[in-house]
Amino acid sequence: MEKSCITALQAIVGKDNVMTSPEDLFCYSYDATPGFSHMPEAVVVPANTAEVSQVMALANEHRIPVYPRGAGTNLSAGTVPTKGGIVLLMTKMNKILEIDPTNLTATAEPGVVVVELNKAVEKFGLLYPPDPGTLTTATMGGTVAENSGGLRGLKYGVSKHYIMGLEIVLADGRILNTGGKNVKDVAGYDLTKLFTGSEGTLGVVTKIMVKLVPAPEARKSMLATFSNLDDAGKAITNIIGSKIIPATLEIMDNATIRTVEDYAHVGLPTDAEAVLLIEVDGIQEVVDKEAASVEKALKDANAVEIKVAKDAAERDRIWTARRAALPALAKLRPTTFVEDATVPRDKVPEMIRAINNIAQKYNVTIGTFGHAGDGNMHPTIVCDIRNEEEMERVYKAMDEIFAAAIAMGGTLSGEHGIGLGKLKYMQDQFGEVGMQTMRAIKKALDPNSILNPGKLVGEV
Repeated sequence: MEKSCITALQAIVGKDNVMTSPEDLFCYSYDATPGFSHMPEAVVVPANTAEVSQVMALANEHRIPVYPRGAGTNLSAGTVPTKGGIVLLMTKMNKILEIDPTNLTATAEPGVVVVELNKAVEKFGLLYPPDPGTLTTATMGGTVAENSGGLRGLKYGVSKHYIMGLEIVLADGRILNTGGKNVKDVAGYDLTKLFTGSEGTLGVVTKIMVKLVPAPEARKSMLATFSNLDDAGKAITNIIGSKIIPATLEIMDNATIRTVEDYAHVGLPTDAEAVLLIEVDGIQEVVDKEAASVEKALKDANAVEIKVAKDAAERDRIWTARRAALPALAKLRPTTFVEDATVPRDKVPEMIRAINNIAQKYNVTIGTFGHAGDGNMHPTIVCDIRNEEEMERVYKAMDEIFAAAIAMGGTLSGEHGIGLGKLKYMQDQFGEVGMQTMRAIKKALDPNSILNPGKLVGEV
């Protein structure tokens, strides 16, 4: 990047908000995805939409790649600056601009951390449902870019179901506003949905209006143990077939159970082939009725044991077990790949069994956990990226995992995005016409291909 461009960037956002030292650049050369890194030429920290607009206009004029970034917690190499250029760090834009309890909306800047938004709205008896595993660090902008989900996805859906409007700075610096507070709005193309999940390839999100829901007055959590994986799958089918949609319906396989118990000591049955972790929420009377129906569905599916949380402490222990899955597995080896294959929920046992067979075939360690109720599996491969021979086996295992998911009618991602990590599989899922269509959208909105180039749809 020419020195004159650095000087121009400093004039826009201030000298203190343009980082160019090797130490600073290194910190933004990677994200939470192993195996991908590249040094940017500058890290720019805007304070408002006007500054973002000016930065984008400058970058577009000089054909400088721009990589919008929040906390960098994504798991698809979605924010790695693969062609140098500018990392546009949005964390300084971190204000909650409005909470509107009458219209059940909140408006926030992209740097607001998800948990902080929920702390703010819970004072009004409201909830913003998407809850990614990194909700204490993940930013709202990142969750919009990745269309993030979380443990509550079965009942409440993912980010796109709650994004009502966006302010977006386009590649050339123009500012676009989409959506609004209208509950019903079917005028024109749904631009809000187009940009949600676009992974920073179409524009830079600078304001986010979200839909809120009333916070549930009651919750009931339970943990069910199964000696047979197919019985766990039958339980999932039974629960949904009972016309009950739990807030959360999670699964852990035996490898994950054993690892979590060794790590967190929460009392998990290490001889179980699978456990299900379930929570129902809502009005107390409804919660009691649904919990009883869930227990019956679990018993009918031959659950070996069912533990129902009697108080908040027991509820916390159940969900500590689930949230410990990733850190527990990560402790085993230096490198952790958390994948995100999603299949129809009746295929969950088949998918877990396929993953286990693939792990055995390539002699790699894989623990599988995930959102059983919506079929979103997280096969987690632990390895050592410094071992070239092992990594050859790991990448072959990944290829077969995603091939298996697609063959079962599944998808490459339920909530982690595509980025670079899963780019090579996109053709398999969408076909040539699908890829051409998405690349045409990218070319129309970013003709110079400066916004997160090479991600999601590849080179354009």
